[in-house]
Amino acid sequence: MPGDLPSELLEQAVNQMNTLPGIGRKTALRLVLQLLRRDEKEVEAFASSFLRLKKEIHYCRFCHNLSDSEVCPICSSRSRDKRMVCVVENVQDVMAIERTGQYNGLYHVLGGIISPMDGIGPQDIEIESLVHRIDNEPIREIIFALPTTMEGDTTTFYIHRRLLQVPRQEPLTFSQIARGMAIGNELEYTDEVTLGRSIVLRVSL
Repeated sequence: MPGDLPSELLEQAVNQMNTLPGIGRKTALRLVLQLLRRDEKEVEAFASSFLRLKKEIHYCRFCHNLSDSEVCPICSSRSRDKRMVCVVENVQDVMAIERTGQYNGLYHVLGGIISPMDGIGPQDIEIESLVHRIDNEPIREIIFALPTTMEGDTTTFYIHRRLLQVPRQEPLTFSQIARGMAIGNELEYTDEVTLGRSIVLRVSL
């Protein structure tokens, strides 16, 4: 298919759409042609929303969740239990847990998990910022909600050991979501009922 399109502009647009994960070239062409059939103002609004997203969105300075401001609505909420922090791999996991309605604490988004095979070490994810939070916030419980994979377990073990080294007057409580999920599952693809029960029935480490 490459090179067989009747327009260089069309080719460039398809190539850009094709760079998105899960979008093959045929799907990219179908989406681009759909945009081409739309009103110019609709396409401008479509493009503008992504430009604004890229330029104006923030990562919360406390938990690293996506936010329209420097501090996300979860961290700034007075109704959240600030004694609990749920450690997750990415922002999709925050969304998945929030949909369950079973958790009312705070979050800490690592932005990845330790994976030597992929060249990702402890220094490449948000571990030290979690240590800083332990020093400066009234946190009493750390809940690990990382993937049930070897990399997820390695990350949980490393952070657990690292946080045990932080001097505190009151010791931290560590827990992990119950293994109601199948081994190897990602949180964002787990159904809400199973994920919700995994949080409620979390187990101590």
